[in-house]
Amino acid sequence: MKRRKFIASLGWLTAGWAFSPLASAKTFVPVERKVKGAVLSKGKGLPGVVVSDGFTVVQTDKSGKYQLEIHPNAIAVFVSTPAGYAFNHEKGLSRHYRMVEDISKRKGFNFELEPLNVDDTNHQFIIWADPQVKSEKDVDRMMAESVPDVQKFVAAANGALLHGITVGDIVWDNHALFPSYNTAVEKMGIPFFQCIGNHDMDYNQGGDDKSDDTFQKHYGPTWYSFNRGKVHYVVLDDVRYLGKDREYDGYISEEQLEWLQKDLAFVPNDSLVIVCLHIPVHNEVKNNDALYAVLKGRNVHIMSGHTHYHRNVIKNDIFEHNHGTVCGAWWTGPICGDGTPSGYGVYSVKGTELSWYYQSTGREADHQVSIYVNDNDAASKKLQVNVWNYDPAWKLECWVDGAKHDALKREKGFDAMAVLLYEGPQLPKPRGFAEPKKTDHIFNSVIPATAKNIKVVATDRFGKVFTSEYNA
Repeated sequence: MKRRKFIASLGWLTAGWAFSPLASAKTFVPVERKVKGAVLSKGKGLPGVVVSDGFTVVQTDKSGKYQLEIHPNAIAVFVSTPAGYAFNHEKGLSRHYRMVEDISKRKGFNFELEPLNVDDTNHQFIIWADPQVKSEKDVDRMMAESVPDVQKFVAAANGALLHGITVGDIVWDNHALFPSYNTAVEKMGIPFFQCIGNHDMDYNQGGDDKSDDTFQKHYGPTWYSFNRGKVHYVVLDDVRYLGKDREYDGYISEEQLEWLQKDLAFVPNDSLVIVCLHIPVHNEVKNNDALYAVLKGRNVHIMSGHTHYHRNVIKNDIFEHNHGTVCGAWWTGPICGDGTPSGYGVYSVKGTELSWYYQSTGREADHQVSIYVNDNDAASKKLQVNVWNYDPAWKLECWVDGAKHDALKREKGFDAMAVLLYEGPQLPKPRGFAEPKKTDHIFNSVIPATAKNIKVVATDRFGKVFTSEYNA
């Protein structure tokens, strides 16, 4: 995709942004640069629907018509699907856009939307982070383990409104496997939206402006928005290619931030905003303050991946969910480097309220805690409890041989199983670079060597209770 450096005249201001006025559907532009069309449903125009090329943002008029000037660097025109309408998709892959090269400037382009037959105020979505398949063997595991787990979840939902979002690293540099991921999406049976990750980029074809070309051919624009119920979803590209094989950093381009400011101008302040991207914002995006400034004052949750561990972080009044991966530790074992099982996030929306849990692949939804007991000395054992979806609102209780044990202490450290599976240059095979990662959702204690039964009860911020037991 072609991008342009942010023009200095747009201006960065210490206290905020200076943007050109929002374009209306009737703004005059030269005829040869205009694209006209309509957003329709069952032959009738839909007023007030947002349409954008990733630079200009307009709303349809009372007849459902739109008009915009295509930016020189735009690669697609997309509709921000409004609440109450189904997501346009092709075998599950979101098709909310039309590539600029496929739009006739003379004929324009109409978006056709299908009304939902149910109220979408309440709905669910799942977040897949880092499927990251590199070989057919990886694909086979994804198809045999991850896809059936989602199919089971979808079947249990009994027709409830569901969609998915993959937050990057769909593949591991092997773009020939994009079709395999597409097959996985089709088999899961729900609409999926895609974010670009660092391993989804083109290398050595130029700078950041050329790094998204293959991804865009499969999945369209790398930043866009859509709506469901009272939720506004935003997908961003926060991977900046630095022009050399596998060199990148976390950065959200100024053109995206400008677009986002315009996009949010059409979103009520009391809406729930879900921002999806690959690299975690709170600690790895260099200009995260600029994003926080655009989102300030709104009810926002950020969905990210990239790290191959799971962590919940609240920063600048924004809750970021940095997800454990679909692939675990690069398809070498059942857990990520921090002990989080391979899996995905499950989110439930009720109006503007969001609740969530982490779904471990192949396990029931109540699998939220792991317990490890190891010898310490002749008189004692080490007890470790890993609560991978922990945040400060959780409550943890423990009993040892029926007696309340209040000595569990939250500490930053390594998950015992991750150490066993991954520590050292020879482990795991065949990808020995995967190593245990320190995490802050570990709880440690020392218990008597005679202990036989440990019971842990974890209560999440929504009052759901999860019980796990260990018996010697």
